[in-house]
Amino acid sequence: ETRNVLGIQPGAAILVVLHSPREKCWGVLDRIDAAGVFLRGLDLNSFDDWQQAVVHNEPFIGFGDLFFPMWRVERISKDETAGGIPSLQEQIERRTGKSLHELVS
Repeated sequence: ETRNVLGIQPGAAILVVLHSPREKCWGVLDRIDAAGVFLRGLDLNSFDDWQQAVVHNEPFIGFGDLFFPMWRVERISKDETAGGIPSLQEQIERRTGKSLHELVS
């Protein structure tokens, strides 16, 4: 059963901050349960390279089905516009003219 955590629903673009080792990942939430977080995403450090590859229609291995055990999860947040800065989802959709769900499938 998928739980609603802080209003974050499956299909939402999210940021996951992990520890041990420290990582940040971005992607589309599949589900959150007692075991952990399942998403289709990539390491946040790869976002700019992935975005450039998509814009220029170049091959890029980046998005994958990811699982992070709950003990590693430090924070989960929605990818939202803040202080006039567009969300990562909005940035990629504006640059490519495609929806996030088209890009990650």
